[in-house]
Amino acid sequence: MPQTETPGTEVALRPRPRWWTELPLILLVYGCYSAGRLLARGDVSGAVDHGLAILRIEKTLHLNPEHPLNRLFTREAWLGVPADFWYASLHYLVTPAVLVWLFRARAPHYRAARTWLLASTFIGLIGFTLLPTCPPRLLDAGHGFVDTMAQYSSYGWWGGEASAPRGLGGMTNQYAAMPSLHVGWALWCGVLLWRLGGTRLTKVLGVVYPLVTAIVVMGTANHYLLDAVAGVAVMGVGHLLAAPLMRAVDRLRARLSRPAAPAASGTGSPIVSAGCQTSAGERIPRQRESRLGPAAGPDAPATDAGEGAPTPAR
Repeated sequence: MPQTETPGTEVALRPRPRWWTELPLILLVYGCYSAGRLLARGDVSGAVDHGLAILRIEKTLHLNPEHPLNRLFTREAWLGVPADFWYASLHYLVTPAVLVWLFRARAPHYRAARTWLLASTFIGLIGFTLLPTCPPRLLDAGHGFVDTMAQYSSYGWWGGEASAPRGLGGMTNQYAAMPSLHVGWALWCGVLLWRLGGTRLTKVLGVVYPLVTAIVVMGTANHYLLDAVAGVAVMGVGHLLAAPLMRAVDRLRARLSRPAAPAASGTGSPIVSAGCQTSAGERIPRQRESRLGPAAGPDAPATDAGEGAPTPAR
């Protein structure tokens, strides 16, 4: 006996994403992210207080990787300069490259990965808004941190204010340290390279890239250890939200694309002409009444058999 599917349970094949719809979406989200960072500057004193509070928490937990890493990068230019290039550029190069690779070579996984990234980015923006945080490099020098990007600014395009191009530091929010999306996005890249890369080299890169990024953000005094931990947590929450978000979008898309119910028509209906039915041999409704005449009653002889009916003998 052939097996049939219950109506409404068929799984529709999703069309492959198109680059001309994906690119504007990603640019829009990144634009909102950048604009949100600028709008969520917060007051400087509050941001400094939050940064010092993080240092106190780390001291209580006996965590202090930032100071030794920062001293190492400050003392050894052969480490500090590449670290500054790493911080200033790879954040904006590797993540789009992984997105393009997924789109072209791992299309079945692209939509889930893209949704994960965008959801996490918006969560990070909420963190910047609610908790503006001064990075270690902007604290008072008495706290022992050196801004390596300012120290080695002559080697790169960035200035002493931020990782932005020289002279454009005022266009960035320098108090968006919590969470570290440098670490969060690097973790996203690493997980996908490990899971979908398929070669030993991509698996190694999937481990090395987020680990080195975490070391770089602390060694350059751009983030605290807890900023990096928060970046990992944000990516975890974004990963949990990705599937529900995709289901919600699918339901909305199905509702919007559902065709309207066709208008009711009389075609094929047995009820015509104000409820009068036709019978065999009749061409128009009420033919029977016209043949019977107004005086005919229910006991009148049957003369309504139609034009082809035989006439009774007289």
